Amino acid sequence: MSKAITNAMTVDVEDYFQVSAFAKHYPHSRWDSQPLRVEKNTQRLLSLFNKHQIKATFFTLSWVAERCPNLIKEIVAQGHELASHGHWHQRVSELSPQEFKQDLYRSKSILEQVSGVEVMGYRAPSFSIGDENFWAFEIIRELGFRYSSSTYPIKHDHYGVPQWPRFSYQVIDELIEIPVTTLKRYCKTWPIAGGGYFRLAPYQLSRWALKQFHLQEQRAAVFYVHPWELDPQQPRTCGVGYKTRFRHYLNLDKVEQRLGCLLTDFNWSTMKNVYQTDLQLIK
Repeated sequence: MSKAITNAMTVDVEDYFQVSAFAKHYPHSRWDSQPLRVEKNTQRLLSLFNKHQIKATFFTLSWVAERCPNLIKEIVAQGHELASHGHWHQRVSELSPQEFKQDLYRSKSILEQVSGVEVMGYRAPSFSIGDENFWAFEIIRELGFRYSSSTYPIKHDHYGVPQWPRFSYQVIDELIEIPVTTLKRYCKTWPIAGGGYFRLAPYQLSRWALKQFHLQEQRAAVFYVHPWELDPQQPRTCGVGYKTRFRHYLNLDKVEQRLGCLLTDFNWSTMKNVYQTDLQLIK
């Protein structure tokens, strides 16, 4: 059954110093002085996807696109989908509507100018859209996006809207929301969609969880990974707490091999391809 279902593989294209957990250590004024590793690490992902002959959706910071335009052009040239991850990787929950609109407009404009293709998808940094900033969906639609993948229906200390839908749905007119994947088990909702959870747990558990999801739901899964997760040699950030160090650095040396297994064990494509029917039905 798992091989019969095509899932959505997604990449959040950001560098190690741009993750939300490090925001206090790397203010925007310091970004240009950090060694840029995102291009090389994203190239590793492109090579891995090419080896397994799969296409993915790259939710990309336009800050990265400005500095690595050839990388953006290569993503598109290889047949992958380009989507937006904002410009400054700021949590939407920390922005006013006007600030969010400015950031998102800037992101879409830069990505489309650099790539020459329409950008129709958006993912909020740290899945930071919820009950308190539902207004963000109106702005996403207003700026011409057709889908968002900005929610994670789990309980987490930094994000999550546990009571929200677990599957794609029309969140407002002309816009669908596609949450990342969770598994219902033992009366709880478990995160199985990638990120830190993919690094923390043994690969066999991730594979089992995705197979269980397919058996239960008969639906496509949405998985995500970051380029910095394939980079165990990245500079270590001083002054961060134990929990953040543990979450960020654990098993970075195992991700590339695990991801290769994941690409072999399941079928994958872009968000646009997997949710083509949903996108055609929105009003």
